[in-house]
Amino acid sequence: MTAHAAFLRVYEPLAAFEGEQRRQWEDYLSAGDAPSPAAGVAMEREAALRAVASRPPLVLPEIAEQAYVTDLDGVTLVCPWRTRLRALEALEEFAEDLPDVVLQAFAPLEVATGAGDALDAFRLAHPDQRSHQQSSTWQVPLRWFVLVDAEERVVNVGAAEPGSTRLIGRSLVYRTAMSRARRRTARALAVLRRTVDAGVVTAGVEDLGRWLEEFHPRSLVELDYGGLVHLLDDAELQTDESARDVAGALVALGAGDASAAGAAYARVTARMKALQAVESAN
Repeated sequence: MTAHAAFLRVYEPLAAFEGEQRRQWEDYLSAGDAPSPAAGVAMEREAALRAVASRPPLVLPEIAEQAYVTDLDGVTLVCPWRTRLRALEALEEFAEDLPDVVLQAFAPLEVATGAGDALDAFRLAHPDQRSHQQSSTWQVPLRWFVLVDAEERVVNVGAAEPGSTRLIGRSLVYRTAMSRARRRTARALAVLRRTVDAGVVTAGVEDLGRWLEEFHPRSLVELDYGGLVHLLDDAELQTDESARDVAGALVALGAGDASAAGAAYARVTARMKALQAVESAN
């Protein structure tokens, strides 16, 4: 939560929630205080920095439950943040393959090594909660582009904040209906299973498909470049056609044109590697 990240979000209609959760979000909507995605990312980032900088470190950010809100064809949709759940999931994944001597440089060892148990306890206490967001630091996972179409891409280069050089309103976002995202995932898997050996690429798309199945069929899927837009200049932002390239790679694979598929794939990976390189820049 403290690095530049992209986000994959699912917004669900209120009909997807039951009981206390339904009442919670109805009250939340009535208050009218839902932040924008850009403001929300800033709030979570600040909470994460406060947690890391505290003495002793809190590790997990402390922030009130919030949600992003949008409207689709007159239906209000919400994307709960589930900050604590996502933080526990991220900590468990981070700690999974690191030796203790490395891990303790980033978090108290007892907290980091106990992340799995803490996550299990959280899920037992909140069986109706699930993560409505996935995040990825310093890049957009290529499998996310399977869900969207190039024509759904909306770019805003932003403008300088008055009295500052900081850009506001800068964004690159794709939005699509859950039904379309699921169909595209199924088509992509059909091509990958027929043309590519079972491996991390196919498994990643399969995991993504299973995640989508957890949500209401009338949901909205949003791929947001988030803070990554500030690592791209205006020309790079406006010419980023990664969804088109991923779609082209799949079409070429299905047609048996390995050369065209490789060229499209290489264009996307080059963009993402350029973003990743910023992480280690001096």
